[in-house]
Amino acid sequence: MYVIVEINGQQFKAEEGKKLFVHHIQNAENGATVEFEKVLLVDNNGTVTVGVLPTVEGAKVVCEVVVSAGKRRQSTCIPQKEKKRL
Repeated sequence: MYVIVEINGQQFKAEEGKKLFVHHIQNAENGATVEFEKVLLVDNNGTVTVGVLPTVEGAKVVCEVVVSAGKRRQSTCIPQKEKKRL
């Protein structure tokens, strides 16, 4: 069984027992439970249910936050110019 869920304007494929990497969830701490109700598609062992308006009614995804990633160290790239050959 898997579902397609919309989180922060992006679509993710979620399966039971699998980890899901989401870029940013507001007010999410480690160990917190988060619910997502914008389920677009449900595949239950070959039986596919597609949302009509555009979500599937009564379906939701419940996740536990494993790692709340804060600001990461940013790397800077310095563009290099090509050598001039005479």
